[in-house]
Amino acid sequence: MTDVKANLDRVALITGAGKRRVGNAIAWALADRGYRVAIHFHRSAEAAEQTLGELRSRGAVAEAFQADLRSPEETSRMVGEVHRRFGRLDVLVTAAAIWEATALEATSADDLRRHFEVNTLSTFVCCQQAGLIMAAQPEGGAIITLGDWAIARPYPNYAAYFASKGAIPTLTRTLAVELARRNPRVRVNCILPGPVMLPENLPPEERHEAIAGTLLRREGTPEHVAHAVVFLVENDFVTGVCLPVDGGRSIA
Repeated sequence: MTDVKANLDRVALITGAGKRRVGNAIAWALADRGYRVAIHFHRSAEAAEQTLGELRSRGAVAEAFQADLRSPEETSRMVGEVHRRFGRLDVLVTAAAIWEATALEATSADDLRRHFEVNTLSTFVCCQQAGLIMAAQPEGGAIITLGDWAIARPYPNYAAYFASKGAIPTLTRTLAVELARRNPRVRVNCILPGPVMLPENLPPEERHEAIAGTLLRREGTPEHVAHAVVFLVENDFVTGVCLPVDGGRSIA
């Protein structure tokens, strides 16, 4: 059983947590365990404020921080603001991402560049800046990146997305090595979600195919990913791993 009181001075930053998506569920899971939570948002200011109100009504300490993660300067500024506001940083979860369907013939260099800026570059900058803060803390910290199970079995019309997400496991292992050399109490792991929050506008046949492709024959939820984040935060003998949370779809 987690000792919630032991986490009351600890701080977690979750990118892409303003809207009711995976990052938001992760923020709730960590707040429920006593963490002070920093919620990043880009344009969803209203949704982020609503989340803050709900978290605070439950007794959580929470603040929202805006940044366009396509900009390394804004990303670094945001991480620095979180550190200055709370005085420490114990957990980082990089849940912000874009996922746009485009036929291969129509995919441009700008499409690829935009996906890499949001999904890959921002992950690196967040992890770099937060990781160095954690390395300077005696307690270290935990970083969890979010990839995608389907980088091993990509499906059509998402070439830019899968190229950007395919870099995340290598980035995770690289940072696990780099940061452990600076402080062995800093750990970096990755979660590879499966169908845990299918788009509302997904055609029925594609939704059925995604669910039927899992061994468990059902869609997951953002809370399944949040549970995995909690495991990777709390188990201090796991680093450099990529954990599928996909209902078995990657081996089906």
